[in-house]
Amino acid sequence: MQEVLQQLANLQYIDSRIDEIRQLRGDLPEEVLDIETNIVRYEAKLKQLEDEQTSLITEKSKLELDIESSMGKTKKYEEQQLTVRNNREYDALTKEIEAQKQFVDNAVSRIEEIERRQEEVVVEIEAHKVNLEETQVLFKEKKENLDSVIESTKSEEEKLLAKRDDLEKELDSRYVRSYNRLREGLTNGIAVVAMEKGAALGMALPPQTQVEIRRKNKVIIDEHSGRIVIDPSFFDEARKQLKI
Repeated sequence: MQEVLQQLANLQYIDSRIDEIRQLRGDLPEEVLDIETNIVRYEAKLKQLEDEQTSLITEKSKLELDIESSMGKTKKYEEQQLTVRNNREYDALTKEIEAQKQFVDNAVSRIEEIERRQEEVVVEIEAHKVNLEETQVLFKEKKENLDSVIESTKSEEEKLLAKRDDLEKELDSRYVRSYNRLREGLTNGIAVVAMEKGAALGMALPPQTQVEIRRKNKVIIDEHSGRIVIDPSFFDEARKQLKI
């Protein structure tokens, strides 16, 4: 039974160290992904604004040409009015002149709208460029930090995972299932704890339970937390055996 208790201690020791390594990375992977998503969003918005800017320039140029053409038509119709032979022709030309003038008024109004929007777009483009540059710098910093953490802990984590696999194969499947089920149900993942000064995680243990734990000949479950409580010497041995 002592071998089983030692294997459980080893398993917990490994899992706790793996948890520490992953906690060291913290939220970095999610942060890096979020920042990367923001970069894509800023790039898309920037392209949209630049496309709008190009479209506004094209539209304004076309309107200016249309205004020039319309004013040319107006001048031609006004000259034709001087040579008409009846009121019907004169009235028809008057309507054409009014239509061309109305078109020019509308085009001029639209050009004014375009110019206002062009000013706004320039400001928005500059703001998005700043946001994009700042986000790219932040992404570079976070990515380098994450890569550094991963690189510094990768080797140790791989060795720990390999040892964990070996331990699960050696340990009776009943204990493995119980341990894993217990660990998954705990927020801190501590399924096996050491008895310290007659207590487990600060909760005093009955004297008889303390005696049984010190005998090291059975698996003791703490009635308060449901965790497996073992003699601290098992963790001392785990640190010696699993020094990586």
